[in-house]
Amino acid sequence: MLVELENKLHDEIPLTKFMQLKINKITKKHLITSAPLKPNINDKLTGFAGSLSTIVTISAWSVCYLKVKEIVGLENSMIAIIKSNISYRAPVTKDFTCITTLPDEKEIYKLKEKLELKKSASIRIKSQIIEKETVCVDFEGIYVIKI
Repeated sequence: MLVELENKLHDEIPLTKFMQLKINKITKKHLITSAPLKPNINDKLTGFAGSLSTIVTISAWSVCYLKVKEIVGLENSMIAIIKSNISYRAPVTKDFTCITTLPDEKEIYKLKEKLELKKSASIRIKSQIIEKETVCVDFEGIYVIKI
């Protein structure tokens, strides 16, 4: 499942392949993704904001993708971000890991209910890039899903 998702991202969003984005694992609470600093570096030798924004946005999208696939299937579905807020709190100075929080059971229930009833729903997903116990990037996106 995760290899399939990573391949999908690399095939359909070539930037993710250039960034060397990896889908590392999924737990009951988080999706963990990562990328090396070298192809995502800026002139200050820290993580390029565009790359950091991309990984948190795509990681959150990936959570939506996996959850929609799990609860209703993906035929003719569309997932898109409609609003986001990102804060760059500290520089990223090494290979980075993104931790994206999965929706809880209550959120999944509401999502499934809306999708079945209205064929459309939205969900809020949060991601963070943390280095040495410091939150470097804080992201929250609202994704709309239509089936």
